[in-house]
Amino acid sequence: MHIHILGICGTFMGSLALLARALGHTVTGSDANVYPPMSTQLENAGVTIEEGYLVEHLQPTPDLVVVGNAMKRGMDVIEYMLDNGLRYTSGPQFLSEQVLQSRHVIAVAGTHGKTTTTTMLAWILQYAGIDAGFLIGGVPLVDTTDEHLQQVFAHSSYLGADKSAYDKSGYFVIEADEYDSAFFDKRSKFVHYRPRTAILNNLEFDHADIFADLNAIQTQFHHMVRMIPSTGKIIMPAATISLEDTLAKGVWTPIWRTAVIDSTLADTSENARALKDSSDWQAELIQEDGSKFKVSFAANEDASAIVNWSMSGIHNVNNALVAVAAAYDVGVSVETACAALSDFAGIKRRMELIGDVNDILVFDDFAHHPTAITTTLDGAKKKLADRRIWAIIEPRSNTMKMGIHQDSLAQSAALADYTLWYEPTGLEWGLKEVIEQAKATSNAIGNQQVLSSIDAIIEHISSHAKAGDAIVVMSNGGFEGIHQRLLTALHNG
Repeated sequence: MHIHILGICGTFMGSLALLARALGHTVTGSDANVYPPMSTQLENAGVTIEEGYLVEHLQPTPDLVVVGNAMKRGMDVIEYMLDNGLRYTSGPQFLSEQVLQSRHVIAVAGTHGKTTTTTMLAWILQYAGIDAGFLIGGVPLVDTTDEHLQQVFAHSSYLGADKSAYDKSGYFVIEADEYDSAFFDKRSKFVHYRPRTAILNNLEFDHADIFADLNAIQTQFHHMVRMIPSTGKIIMPAATISLEDTLAKGVWTPIWRTAVIDSTLADTSENARALKDSSDWQAELIQEDGSKFKVSFAANEDASAIVNWSMSGIHNVNNALVAVAAAYDVGVSVETACAALSDFAGIKRRMELIGDVNDILVFDDFAHHPTAITTTLDGAKKKLADRRIWAIIEPRSNTMKMGIHQDSLAQSAALADYTLWYEPTGLEWGLKEVIEQAKATSNAIGNQQVLSSIDAIIEHISSHAKAGDAIVVMSNGGFEGIHQRLLTALHNG
């Protein structure tokens, strides 16, 4: 079957394209923005990509058009598809019908950490010898001599050992996004997945372009909760009010709650005891930066082990803990899961070290929300305690562009020693004014500036960064190629 995917370079649709190829279909696609790493892995997999959304991309007529959620009525390609009666579906619906049916689906949902947690869980299962399929909204980093793991994690999705389109028994781990499915299906993507095991990692207001408020997102989360069988499992951090309120609407599935205990801080001991009492799974920090911690399961004294890894940040410890719990739910021992995480290298664009120029480290990170910015910088400060931290941030997500989180932006970057905000042309609100107002009312947000061009940012960094500094570039897009341009400028400077 010939499948054409509209919006193929998105992280979800690109991963879906690889699964369709693995099922034996001929896959083509088009997108308005074609850039690595997704475009590279698609081309390497034999997927033909065309730039732009042109009617001629649907000629000759494909057997099926998979429509990405960036497509809208009024676009020539969509009107052509509808006028000519082409067969079409959404990406989540295609995935549900062609891949997920009859499998034990493990879904990872939440405002933050979905990609990282999904990757961790897929890695644990493969490490443990469970050849589970997966779909991840990102590209894993692979640092292992194991040829099987190298092959499996070469791409952002994997069908699993049994590639039959009709016999799909086994496990499938999926990043469960709350964004809508398509212009003709405004339900969240994850409603299609019908998980048996579900991780609800956190829940905050985001995607203001499609959700009116937090309650609207909670409603979608509860649609998924309604589908989880009573023999399944829900795994979530303890004391998360937004999630507890969601489950108060009704829950029919056993719940495991998790907690990260920071016993390195004496003044949190009372809070630590309360969290421990209210949680089934705990991760107790051994190193303050989260690079070493002990995992334990309250219901089984023998189910405990230590993770000693290259990752950092309390948010990643939480991600790891829910992944270990989910793996345990499908038969992986805590000891094996922790050993797997100790060999885990991470994924691209999550505090990924992309260059070291004259002892100036440059990291790429996907942070797209004030909470994500704060947690990323917290991990960076603790791990790179002897370095000055520069944050370069592009407010690119739809919610950011709308200015929904503008009042918390300056504070979210307070942990950086220096912050450069990029204000692109056409931003509907004044980023510079917001940051300047925050600076005028608080001395605790650090040295922050707003610049309106990539060239100006690169010039400023090149002139002021010193050996021993670390630069964290944060955006959920290509950021106009700033990463390589910055490395080149530092090298030439």
